[in-house]
Amino acid sequence: MSENWRARITLEAGKRGGRPCIRGMRITVYDVLSYLAAGMTVAEVLDDFPYLTQEDIQACFAFAAERERSMLVANA
Repeated sequence: MSENWRARITLEAGKRGGRPCIRGMRITVYDVLSYLAAGMTVAEVLDDFPYLTQEDIQACFAFAAERERSMLVANA
């Protein structure tokens, strides 16, 4: 998996509650993924947010995949 997402996904304590954002903007990874999960296509997201790129969307996917890979469930 490409590590290129690290250059696109930013974390700033004072922006959007410290949530992961795209290139320092105020749109979060969660925002993008929730639009896609709700049924929007990548093309529709890019049309609605013209400052985003295909690479930004891919970075959101890669970021989410990395979070999923590193997620562990503790035994009760």
